[in-house]
Amino acid sequence: MNLQVIATAHNGFSDKFGIPRQSQETSSIETRIVFEPTFRDENMLRGIEGFSHLWLIWEFSQATGDGQQATGDRQWKATVRPPRLGGNTRVGVFATRSPYRPNRLGLSSVELVRVEKTATEGTVLIVRGADLLNGTPIYDIKPYLSYSDSHPDARNGFGEATRDYRLKVEWGNRQQATGREVPYSQIEEILSQDPRPAYQSDPERIYKLDYAGWKVSFRVEGDTVYVIKIAQR
Repeated sequence: MNLQVIATAHNGFSDKFGIPRQSQETSSIETRIVFEPTFRDENMLRGIEGFSHLWLIWEFSQATGDGQQATGDRQWKATVRPPRLGGNTRVGVFATRSPYRPNRLGLSSVELVRVEKTATEGTVLIVRGADLLNGTPIYDIKPYLSYSDSHPDARNGFGEATRDYRLKVEWGNRQQATGREVPYSQIEEILSQDPRPAYQSDPERIYKLDYAGWKVSFRVEGDTVYVIKIAQR
């Protein structure tokens, strides 16, 4: 089966570092879903406004690595080390959402905020909660159905231990807007989820995060993120 890219995601995540580990973890950050010219037929979206949430099927387009197996020219691993388990415990690839898999497909549940008609890009979907890199290719969109897709009593495996894990964020002197406004609330939401690999815990180490044209320098000590500097890229 040959998959066709039907749309592309556009948001402020210009680098993999800082992207939410799961969809819906950054509820205030919006992503634009822009369709390829072939799929800019309004009839393909008829009735979509009636759904509050959607499923996105997409590709881990930036996943690279020296995997143990190969499917075509793609690398994948039978076992992976989830960051939330400290990067030391191996589990089966199909027991994780790792990007290093036989087919690098991702699945995300997102909130449909609105449908916009534009002069240059056709009809665009604005969604919230997407855990996608800017420029991610999207292969399909399906409606989310609460009566069949939601399972409140489902077990979460090893993910349960860190489901509610959040850090406090402490700011230095907040920078005044210089030409454009700093997206403080979105940056704070990203930092609170601790974008570091779980095996890194040096309180003196300075990390750098790129988001929406801003470079954020920060360090983490205990359960607190300390923002050191914000600068335009």
